[in-house]
Amino acid sequence: MKGFLRADGRKGIRNSVVVVYLVECAHHVAKTIVSKLDNDDVQLIGFPGCYPNDYSLQMMEKLCTHPNVGGVLLVSLGCEGFNREKLSKTIIESGRPIETLVIQQCGGTKSTIELGIEKSTSLLTNISNVERIEIFTSDLVIGTICGGSDGTSGISANPAVGACFDLLLNADATCIFEETGELIGCEQIMANRAESPKLGQELIACVEKAERYYTKMGYGSFAPGNAEGGLTTQEEKSMGAYAKSGSSNINGIIKPGEIPHKKGLFLMDVVPDGEPMFGFPNISDNAEIVEMIASGALMILFTTGRGSVVGSAISPVIKVCANPDTYERLSEDMDVNAGEIIKGLKTVNEIGDIIFESVLKVASGEKSKSEELGHKEFILTYKKFDITGSPQKIESIGPSCLS
Repeated sequence: MKGFLRADGRKGIRNSVVVVYLVECAHHVAKTIVSKLDNDDVQLIGFPGCYPNDYSLQMMEKLCTHPNVGGVLLVSLGCEGFNREKLSKTIIESGRPIETLVIQQCGGTKSTIELGIEKSTSLLTNISNVERIEIFTSDLVIGTICGGSDGTSGISANPAVGACFDLLLNADATCIFEETGELIGCEQIMANRAESPKLGQELIACVEKAERYYTKMGYGSFAPGNAEGGLTTQEEKSMGAYAKSGSSNINGIIKPGEIPHKKGLFLMDVVPDGEPMFGFPNISDNAEIVEMIASGALMILFTTGRGSVVGSAISPVIKVCANPDTYERLSEDMDVNAGEIIKGLKTVNEIGDIIFESVLKVASGEKSKSEELGHKEFILTYKKFDITGSPQKIESIGPSCLS
Protein backbone atom coordinates (compact mmCIF):
# COMPACT_ATOMS: atom_id res chain seq x y z
CA MET A 1 0.00 0.00 0.00
CA LYS A 2 1.18 3.53 -0.82
CA GLY A 3 0.40 6.41 1.51
CA PHE A 4 1.27 10.07 1.99
CA LEU A 5 4.07 11.06 4.38
CA ARG A 6 3.39 14.25 6.35
CA ALA A 7 6.03 16.61 7.68
CA ASP A 8 5.10 15.55 11.22
CA GLY A 9 5.92 11.92 10.34
CA ARG A 10 2.34 10.63 10.22
CA LYS A 11 1.08 8.59 7.26
CA GLY A 12 -2.20 9.21 5.45
CA ILE A 13 -4.20 7.22 2.89
CA ARG A 14 -5.77 10.29 1.27
CA ASN A 15 -4.35 13.68 0.32
CA SER A 16 -7.04 16.31 0.76
CA VAL A 17 -7.38 20.06 1.19
CA VAL A 18 -9.97 20.98 3.81
CA VAL A 19 -11.84 24.30 3.57
CA VAL A 20 -12.81 25.19 7.13
CA TYR A 21 -15.50 27.67 8.18
CA LEU A 22 -14.98 28.91 11.72
CA VAL A 23 -18.53 30.12 12.36
CA GLU A 24 -21.88 29.56 10.65
CA CYS A 25 -21.68 33.11 9.22
CA ALA A 26 -18.76 31.90 7.05
CA HIS A 27 -20.41 28.61 6.05
CA HIS A 28 -21.95 29.76 2.77
CA VAL A 29 -18.71 31.28 1.51
CA ALA A 30 -16.67 28.18 2.41
CA LYS A 31 -19.29 25.83 0.94
CA THR A 32 -19.39 27.80 -2.32
CA ILE A 33 -15.60 27.66 -2.65
CA VAL A 34 -15.74 23.85 -2.35
CA SER A 35 -18.75 23.56 -4.66
CA LYS A 36 -17.22 25.68 -7.42
CA LEU A 37 -13.95 23.76 -7.30
CA ASP A 38 -15.86 20.44 -7.63
CA ASN A 39 -12.79 18.38 -6.74
CA ASP A 40 -13.05 15.23 -4.58
CA ASP A 41 -9.83 16.23 -2.86
CA VAL A 42 -11.25 19.56 -1.63
CA GLN A 43 -13.60 18.99 1.29
CA LEU A 44 -15.73 21.14 3.56
CA ILE A 45 -15.59 20.99 7.37
CA GLY A 46 -16.43 23.59 9.99
CA PHE A 47 -17.79 24.66 13.36
CA PRO A 48 -21.02 26.71 13.42
CA GLY A 49 -20.91 28.18 16.95
CA CYS A 50 -19.83 31.71 17.80
CA TYR A 51 -18.94 31.15 21.46
CA PRO A 52 -15.52 29.50 21.96
CA ASN A 53 -15.37 25.93 23.20
CA ASP A 54 -12.18 24.08 24.08
CA TYR A 55 -13.54 20.76 22.79
CA SER A 56 -14.35 22.14 19.33
CA LEU A 57 -10.97 23.89 19.08
CA GLN A 58 -9.09 20.75 20.05
CA MET A 59 -11.17 18.69 17.65
CA MET A 60 -10.51 21.11 14.80
CA GLU A 61 -6.78 21.13 15.57
CA LYS A 62 -6.71 17.33 15.31
CA LEU A 63 -8.84 17.29 12.15
CA CYS A 64 -6.78 19.92 10.32
CA THR A 65 -3.57 18.01 11.14
CA HIS A 66 -5.06 14.59 10.38
CA PRO A 67 -2.78 12.34 8.29
CA ASN A 68 -5.31 12.35 5.41
CA VAL A 69 -5.21 16.17 5.27
CA GLY A 70 -2.46 17.79 3.19
CA GLY A 71 -3.43 21.48 3.31
CA VAL A 72 -5.94 23.82 4.96
CA LEU A 73 -7.90 26.92 3.95
CA LEU A 74 -9.49 28.70 6.93
CA VAL A 75 -12.52 30.89 6.20
CA SER A 76 -13.35 33.29 9.01
CA LEU A 77 -16.01 35.99 9.22
CA GLY A 78 -13.62 37.94 11.43
CA CYS A 79 -15.50 38.57 14.67
CA GLU A 80 -16.36 35.02 15.84
CA GLY A 81 -15.13 33.62 19.15
CA PHE A 82 -13.26 30.67 17.61
CA ASN A 83 -9.54 30.92 18.37
CA ARG A 84 -8.35 31.22 14.77
CA GLU A 85 -4.80 32.15 15.78
CA LYS A 86 -4.36 29.03 17.94
CA LEU A 87 -5.70 26.78 15.17
CA SER A 88 -3.41 28.43 12.58
CA LYS A 89 -0.38 28.00 14.83
CA THR A 90 -1.10 24.30 15.31
CA ILE A 91 -1.47 23.71 11.56
CA ILE A 92 1.74 25.60 10.76
CA GLU A 93 3.63 23.62 13.41
CA SER A 94 2.46 20.38 11.75
CA GLY A 95 4.23 21.44 8.56
CA ARG A 96 1.05 21.64 6.47
CA PRO A 97 0.47 24.58 4.09
CA ILE A 98 -2.31 26.89 5.28
CA GLU A 99 -4.13 29.92 3.92
CA THR A 100 -6.56 32.12 5.85
CA LEU A 101 -9.32 34.34 4.49
CA VAL A 102 -11.20 36.81 6.71
CA ILE A 103 -14.40 37.80 4.96
CA GLN A 104 -14.62 41.17 6.72
CA GLN A 105 -11.19 42.02 5.27
CA CYS A 106 -11.57 40.47 1.80
CA GLY A 107 -14.34 42.59 0.34
CA GLY A 108 -17.32 40.33 1.05
CA THR A 109 -18.87 37.16 -0.32
CA LYS A 110 -17.90 37.26 -4.02
CA SER A 111 -14.37 38.49 -3.39
CA THR A 112 -13.72 35.88 -0.69
CA ILE A 113 -15.07 33.06 -2.85
CA GLU A 114 -12.81 34.11 -5.75
CA LEU A 115 -9.82 34.30 -3.42
CA GLY A 116 -10.79 30.95 -1.86
CA ILE A 117 -10.82 29.21 -5.24
CA GLU A 118 -7.41 30.69 -6.02
CA LYS A 119 -5.93 29.72 -2.65
CA SER A 120 -7.40 26.19 -2.69
CA THR A 121 -6.08 25.57 -6.20
CA SER A 122 -2.64 26.68 -5.03
CA LEU A 123 -2.87 24.36 -2.01
CA LEU A 124 -3.79 21.44 -4.27
CA THR A 125 -0.73 22.12 -6.42
CA ASN A 126 1.42 22.37 -3.30
CA ILE A 127 0.33 19.03 -1.82
CA SER A 128 0.53 17.18 -5.14
CA ASN A 129 4.25 16.84 -4.47
CA VAL A 130 3.84 15.15 -1.09
CA GLU A 131 6.14 12.14 -0.80
CA ARG A 132 4.46 8.75 -1.38
CA ILE A 133 5.68 6.00 0.89
CA GLU A 134 4.93 2.37 1.66
CA ILE A 135 2.37 1.90 4.40
CA PHE A 136 1.62 -1.31 6.21
CA THR A 137 -1.37 -2.78 8.01
CA SER A 138 0.39 -1.85 11.25
CA ASP A 139 0.13 1.84 10.22
CA LEU A 140 -3.66 1.70 9.99
CA VAL A 141 -6.02 3.22 12.56
CA ILE A 142 -9.58 1.97 11.97
CA GLY A 143 -12.76 3.05 13.76
CA THR A 144 -16.19 1.43 13.80
CA ILE A 145 -19.75 2.59 14.39
CA CYS A 146 -23.22 1.19 13.79
CA GLY A 147 -26.23 3.17 12.57
CA GLY A 148 -29.78 2.20 11.71
CA SER A 149 -29.43 -1.08 13.61
CA ASP A 150 -32.06 -3.78 13.36
CA GLY A 151 -32.55 -7.36 14.51
CA THR A 152 -29.90 -8.65 12.09
CA SER A 153 -27.10 -6.22 13.06
CA GLY A 154 -25.97 -8.08 16.16
CA ILE A 155 -25.78 -11.47 14.45
CA SER A 156 -24.19 -10.58 11.09
CA ALA A 157 -22.49 -7.22 10.34
CA ASN A 158 -21.40 -6.34 13.89
CA PRO A 159 -19.68 -9.64 14.77
CA ALA A 160 -18.18 -9.71 11.25
CA VAL A 161 -16.58 -6.32 11.90
CA GLY A 162 -15.43 -7.75 15.24
CA ALA A 163 -13.76 -10.60 13.33
CA CYS A 164 -12.11 -8.03 11.04
CA PHE A 165 -10.93 -6.07 14.11
CA ASP A 166 -9.28 -9.23 15.45
CA LEU A 167 -7.46 -9.67 12.12
CA LEU A 168 -6.34 -6.03 12.12
CA LEU A 169 -5.14 -6.22 15.72
CA ASN A 170 -3.23 -9.43 14.99
CA ALA A 171 -1.50 -7.44 12.21
CA ASP A 172 -0.55 -4.75 14.77
CA ALA A 173 -3.07 -2.13 13.59
CA THR A 174 -4.93 0.18 15.98
CA CYS A 175 -8.73 -0.07 16.32
CA ILE A 176 -11.32 2.18 17.97
CA PHE A 177 -14.90 1.38 18.99
CA GLU A 178 -17.24 3.74 20.82
CA GLU A 179 -20.97 4.37 21.49
CA THR A 180 -20.67 3.91 25.26
CA GLY A 181 -24.38 4.69 25.54
CA GLU A 182 -24.99 1.54 23.49
CA LEU A 183 -22.74 -0.59 25.68
CA ILE A 184 -24.86 -0.31 28.81
CA GLY A 185 -25.10 -3.79 30.29
CA CYS A 186 -21.85 -4.94 28.64
CA GLU A 187 -19.46 -3.23 31.04
CA GLN A 188 -18.52 -6.31 33.04
CA ILE A 189 -17.92 -8.35 29.88
CA MET A 190 -15.65 -5.59 28.58
CA ALA A 191 -13.84 -5.38 31.91
CA ASN A 192 -12.96 -9.07 31.60
CA ARG A 193 -11.13 -8.24 28.34
CA ALA A 194 -9.19 -5.31 29.78
CA GLU A 195 -5.41 -5.56 29.69
CA SER A 196 -5.28 -4.72 33.41
CA PRO A 197 -7.67 -4.76 36.41
CA LYS A 198 -7.33 -0.97 36.68
CA LEU A 199 -8.46 -0.52 33.07
CA GLY A 200 -11.32 -2.93 33.76
CA GLN A 201 -12.62 -0.67 36.52
CA GLU A 202 -12.24 2.37 34.25
CA LEU A 203 -14.27 0.65 31.53
CA ILE A 204 -17.05 -0.05 34.02
CA ALA A 205 -16.97 3.57 35.23
CA CYS A 206 -17.06 4.83 31.64
CA VAL A 207 -20.27 2.95 30.84
CA GLU A 208 -21.83 3.86 34.20
CA LYS A 209 -21.20 7.54 33.34
CA ALA A 210 -23.06 7.01 30.07
CA GLU A 211 -25.94 5.40 31.92
CA ARG A 212 -26.20 8.34 34.37
CA TYR A 213 -26.01 10.84 31.53
CA TYR A 214 -28.77 9.26 29.46
CA THR A 215 -30.92 8.75 32.56
CA LYS A 216 -30.63 12.46 33.30
CA MET A 217 -31.49 13.34 29.71
CA GLY A 218 -34.50 11.05 29.86
CA TYR A 219 -33.80 9.26 26.59
CA GLY A 220 -31.38 6.49 25.68
CA SER A 221 -29.94 5.27 22.41
CA PHE A 222 -32.88 3.03 21.53
CA ALA A 223 -34.67 4.72 18.61
CA PRO A 224 -38.15 3.93 17.28
CA GLY A 225 -36.50 2.73 14.07
CA ASN A 226 -34.58 0.09 16.03
CA ALA A 227 -37.85 -1.36 17.30
CA GLU A 228 -39.39 -1.24 13.83
CA GLY A 229 -36.33 -3.19 12.66
CA GLY A 230 -36.94 -5.98 15.15
CA LEU A 231 -34.79 -5.04 18.15
CA THR A 232 -36.67 -5.63 21.38
CA THR A 233 -34.60 -4.20 24.26
CA GLN A 234 -31.68 -1.90 25.05
CA GLU A 235 -29.79 -5.00 26.24
CA GLU A 236 -30.24 -6.69 22.87
CA LYS A 237 -29.03 -3.56 21.08
CA SER A 238 -26.06 -3.23 23.45
CA MET A 239 -24.92 -6.81 22.92
CA GLY A 240 -25.14 -6.31 19.18
CA ALA A 241 -23.15 -3.05 19.27
CA TYR A 242 -20.56 -4.62 21.57
CA ALA A 243 -19.91 -7.39 19.02
CA LYS A 244 -18.13 -4.89 16.77
CA SER A 245 -15.20 -4.81 19.20
CA GLY A 246 -14.23 -8.43 18.47
CA SER A 247 -12.59 -10.65 21.07
CA SER A 248 -9.11 -9.14 21.51
CA ASN A 249 -7.84 -7.51 24.69
CA ILE A 250 -8.97 -3.94 25.27
CA ASN A 251 -5.89 -1.77 25.73
CA GLY A 252 -7.21 1.63 26.75
CA ILE A 253 -9.87 4.36 26.82
CA ILE A 254 -9.57 7.57 24.80
CA LYS A 255 -11.69 10.70 24.54
CA PRO A 256 -12.66 12.35 21.24
CA GLY A 257 -9.59 13.87 19.60
CA GLU A 258 -7.18 11.94 21.81
CA ILE A 259 -4.66 9.97 19.75
CA PRO A 260 -4.08 6.40 21.04
CA HIS A 261 -0.69 6.42 22.78
CA LYS A 262 0.11 2.87 21.67
CA LYS A 263 -1.19 0.19 19.34
CA GLY A 264 -4.15 -1.95 20.28
CA LEU A 265 -7.91 -1.76 20.80
CA PHE A 266 -9.39 1.39 22.38
CA LEU A 267 -12.84 2.35 23.62
CA MET A 268 -13.73 5.98 22.90
CA ASP A 269 -15.59 7.66 25.75
CA VAL A 270 -17.94 9.95 23.81
CA VAL A 271 -20.14 10.99 26.75
CA PRO A 272 -19.23 14.46 28.10
CA ASP A 273 -17.98 14.84 31.68
CA GLY A 274 -20.07 16.59 34.29
CA GLU A 275 -23.74 17.46 34.12
CA PRO A 276 -25.50 17.50 30.74
CA MET A 277 -24.87 20.91 29.20
CA PHE A 278 -25.19 20.83 25.43
CA GLY A 279 -27.81 18.11 24.99
CA PHE A 280 -27.28 14.55 23.86
CA PRO A 281 -23.68 13.32 23.44
CA ASN A 282 -23.94 12.58 19.74
CA ILE A 283 -26.76 14.00 17.73
CA SER A 284 -26.01 11.89 14.67
CA ASP A 285 -23.81 9.05 13.46
CA ASN A 286 -21.61 11.55 11.63
CA ALA A 287 -20.76 13.42 14.84
CA GLU A 288 -19.37 10.14 16.21
CA ILE A 289 -17.50 9.45 12.97
CA VAL A 290 -15.86 12.89 13.17
CA GLU A 291 -14.74 12.19 16.76
CA MET A 292 -13.01 8.94 15.72
CA ILE A 293 -11.37 10.70 12.76
CA ALA A 294 -10.11 13.40 15.13
CA SER A 295 -8.48 10.59 17.11
CA GLY A 296 -6.58 9.53 14.01
CA ALA A 297 -8.93 7.03 12.35
CA LEU A 298 -7.88 6.70 8.71
CA MET A 299 -11.04 4.80 7.83
CA ILE A 300 -14.42 3.96 9.40
CA LEU A 301 -16.32 0.65 9.26
CA PHE A 302 -20.04 1.51 9.42
CA THR A 303 -22.52 -1.30 10.04
CA THR A 304 -26.21 -0.89 9.31
CA GLY A 305 -29.28 -3.09 9.29
CA ARG A 306 -32.03 -0.73 8.23
CA GLY A 307 -29.75 1.12 5.83
CA SER A 308 -27.67 4.29 5.80
CA VAL A 309 -26.09 6.15 2.91
CA VAL A 310 -23.64 8.42 4.76
CA GLY A 311 -19.90 8.86 4.30
CA SER A 312 -17.57 11.45 5.75
CA ALA A 313 -15.11 14.19 5.00
CA ILE A 314 -11.41 13.40 5.54
CA SER A 315 -11.59 9.59 6.02
CA PRO A 316 -13.32 6.95 3.85
CA VAL A 317 -16.33 5.07 5.21
CA ILE A 318 -16.88 1.38 4.37
CA LYS A 319 -20.49 0.33 4.88
CA VAL A 320 -21.28 -3.22 5.97
CA CYS A 321 -24.94 -4.16 5.52
CA ALA A 322 -26.35 -6.62 8.06
CA ASN A 323 -29.75 -7.27 6.51
CA PRO A 324 -30.02 -9.11 3.13
CA ASP A 325 -33.29 -7.37 2.27
CA THR A 326 -31.77 -3.95 2.95
CA TYR A 327 -28.76 -4.88 0.84
CA GLU A 328 -31.07 -5.71 -2.07
CA ARG A 329 -32.74 -2.29 -1.77
CA LEU A 330 -29.57 -0.20 -1.15
CA SER A 331 -26.79 -2.21 -2.75
CA GLU A 332 -25.48 0.83 -4.62
CA ASP A 333 -24.49 2.33 -1.26
CA MET A 334 -23.17 -0.82 0.47
CA ASP A 335 -19.60 -2.08 0.28
CA VAL A 336 -20.04 -5.46 2.00
CA ASN A 337 -23.10 -7.72 2.16
CA ALA A 338 -23.03 -9.29 5.62
CA GLY A 339 -26.63 -10.37 4.98
CA GLU A 340 -25.11 -13.50 3.42
CA ILE A 341 -24.55 -14.66 7.01
CA ILE A 342 -28.30 -14.40 7.62
CA LYS A 343 -28.97 -16.43 4.48
CA GLY A 344 -26.45 -19.08 5.54
CA LEU A 345 -24.25 -18.46 2.52
CA LYS A 346 -21.19 -17.32 4.47
CA THR A 347 -19.91 -17.46 8.04
CA VAL A 348 -19.12 -14.51 10.29
CA ASN A 349 -15.40 -15.14 9.86
CA GLU A 350 -15.71 -15.31 6.06
CA ILE A 351 -17.41 -11.91 5.98
CA GLY A 352 -14.77 -10.67 8.44
CA ASP A 353 -12.13 -11.71 5.89
CA ILE A 354 -14.00 -9.81 3.15
CA ILE A 355 -14.17 -6.65 5.29
CA PHE A 356 -10.46 -6.98 6.05
CA GLU A 357 -9.67 -7.18 2.31
CA SER A 358 -11.90 -4.14 1.69
CA VAL A 359 -9.93 -2.21 4.32
CA LEU A 360 -6.67 -2.99 2.55
CA LYS A 361 -8.10 -2.04 -0.87
CA VAL A 362 -9.49 1.29 0.35
CA ALA A 363 -6.25 2.00 2.20
CA SER A 364 -4.48 1.39 -1.13
CA GLY A 365 -6.55 4.12 -2.80
CA GLU A 366 -9.67 2.29 -4.04
CA LYS A 367 -12.75 4.42 -3.36
CA SER A 368 -15.45 3.17 -1.01
CA LYS A 369 -19.07 3.39 -2.21
CA SER A 370 -19.71 6.55 -0.18
CA GLU A 371 -16.63 8.19 -1.70
CA GLU A 372 -17.73 7.24 -5.23
CA LEU A 373 -21.14 8.79 -4.53
CA GLY A 374 -19.64 12.02 -3.16
CA HIS A 375 -20.70 11.67 0.47
CA LYS A 376 -18.63 14.00 2.68
CA GLU A 377 -20.88 14.56 5.70
CA PHE A 378 -19.45 16.47 8.65
CA ILE A 379 -20.86 17.59 12.03
CA LEU A 380 -19.01 19.25 14.92
CA THR A 381 -20.93 20.72 17.86
CA TYR A 382 -20.35 21.84 21.45
CA LYS A 383 -19.20 19.40 24.15
CA LYS A 384 -17.31 19.51 27.43
CA PHE A 385 -14.67 17.14 28.80
CA ASP A 386 -12.32 17.26 31.76
CA ILE A 387 -9.01 18.55 30.42
CA THR A 388 -6.79 16.65 32.80
CA GLY A 389 -9.13 13.92 33.93
CA SER A 390 -9.66 15.78 37.18
CA PRO A 391 -13.25 16.82 37.84
CA GLN A 392 -11.90 20.00 39.43
CA LYS A 393 -10.35 21.14 36.16
CA ILE A 394 -12.97 21.47 33.49
CA GLU A 395 -12.76 23.65 30.44
CA SER A 396 -14.05 27.18 30.46
CA ILE A 397 -17.01 27.94 28.25
CA GLY A 398 -17.80 31.31 26.74
CA PRO A 399 -15.66 34.40 26.22
CA SER A 400 -12.56 34.30 28.42
CA CYS A 401 -12.99 38.01 29.12
CA LEU A 402 -16.05 37.15 31.22
CA SER A 403 -14.26 34.66 33.46
